[in-house]
Amino acid sequence: MDDSSTFDVVTAEPLDDIMQKIAEHKGCGTSSSGGKASCGSSDGPDDMAPEIWEKVKNHPCYSEEAHHHYARMHVAVAPACNIQCNYCNRKYDCANESRPGVVSEKLSPEQAAKKVLAVASTIPQMTVLGIAGPGDPLANPAKTFKTFELISKTAPDIKLCLSTNGLALPDHVETIARYNVDHVTITVNMTDPEVGAEIYPWIFWNHKRVTGKEAAKILTDRQMQGLEMLTERGILCKINSVMIPGINDQHLVEVNKAVKSRGAFLHNIMPLISAPEHGTVFGLSGQRGPSAQELKALQDSCEGEMNMMRHCRQCRADAVGLLGEDRSAEFTTDKIMEMDVAYDLESRQAYQSAVEQERLAKVAAKEAEMETLSREDVDGLNILVAVATKGNGRINEHFGHASEFQVYELSSSGAKFVGHRRVDLYCQGGYGEEDSLETVIRAINDCTAVFVAKIGHCPKDSLLAAGIEPIDEYAFEFIEQSAIAYFRNYLARVKSGEIAHVARGDADIRQGAFISA
Repeated sequence: MDDSSTFDVVTAEPLDDIMQKIAEHKGCGTSSSGGKASCGSSDGPDDMAPEIWEKVKNHPCYSEEAHHHYARMHVAVAPACNIQCNYCNRKYDCANESRPGVVSEKLSPEQAAKKVLAVASTIPQMTVLGIAGPGDPLANPAKTFKTFELISKTAPDIKLCLSTNGLALPDHVETIARYNVDHVTITVNMTDPEVGAEIYPWIFWNHKRVTGKEAAKILTDRQMQGLEMLTERGILCKINSVMIPGINDQHLVEVNKAVKSRGAFLHNIMPLISAPEHGTVFGLSGQRGPSAQELKALQDSCEGEMNMMRHCRQCRADAVGLLGEDRSAEFTTDKIMEMDVAYDLESRQAYQSAVEQERLAKVAAKEAEMETLSREDVDGLNILVAVATKGNGRINEHFGHASEFQVYELSSSGAKFVGHRRVDLYCQGGYGEEDSLETVIRAINDCTAVFVAKIGHCPKDSLLAAGIEPIDEYAFEFIEQSAIAYFRNYLARVKSGEIAHVARGDADIRQGAFISA
């Protein structure tokens, strides 16, 4: 089934026609674990209280399922910071890096407000405005709250978010609530000052610089106090934690328990981004980041305690678009100041209504496939698969054009999103780059199959030789529906002896797994 065959059940107008009239659709969502609301749940409102569902249903960071359909943007109005992190280097005028703390230009609140209107008018599925830096929003409270004030007046349908290190958070909780900022992210990397002293060289507190364990103790106390104050007021809190092997990786299990006990809604454990060219302390010292497998193992160990976010892309402080894409170059200050912006709330609502119909169709397709899977004897078997997608919840990317693969775990419970793997582009101007192909295979070598819209013979043969089955028969179909259908077929082939099942993590011995027995 191609995208063009999907219809809006309300208007009976083809969905693509509706979307094309307003803007090019590229979307961004939630999953359920043990009956709890969880980022990534496609079960939707049945999992959570109605007031919570309203806050997360179209928020791409708080809901994995929504991130396939809805976009976000960040405005860089907060340059100053009140702590120093060994993994951070705030860079300006940097268009070629994609990581927190990096921006191409700083904005005034007035410039930011116009940029939000310009983006929202061009990308009607943009539902969330966040302030995440490049410093700390609460170290720049006047600029941060002025921006929120302007947006709430001119675009009241847009959700407001901020991300903070939490040092100044208790001082601003009342203001956050007053401006209806319903989503706050706090970066919490430790609750033990011994660990914190290895991550934070200093904080700026009470008009002086504080260092060492004393600084870390002040920081963690303020973070926990702020978290409790926010959750008492019904403000949804996401916790970001940077996984730093050998420093806080094991300790993050305790962090997870601490933030859950204080009412956090979601925990996002992210990999350390560390390279010498970034100019960070960890980058220059050779501190490594975790492998995808190490990250997943830690996330899995914490998942029983609270909801885990696994679809984070560690966005720039001026990111625009879906998670995993950046359209900020389309909205530079020079360009937006020349734009004649007409904010059309009615068109935005119509577009988002069409998106919701697409989501309903996706959920229905998955549920129908799950019904057939429930009749199978799975016998505890599970596998990982990688998916090339441009968004919209579909398998719609060419293998050679993929800059990342989304990874799903398939089991008797269906298809569960567990992360993404960034890769080098294989297709380089009409030809395949063999060195890039090796890095792609290495990135997904614990996956049994890779789903693509299209793939050439050469990479297909190389994937098969590495024990990864390339699948293009589900091109442009919904991801979860297709993955479950593949899993049923995989089970049948294993039971018949056509192929041999090799447990996850044994990628190095999987060669030949798809050779007929």
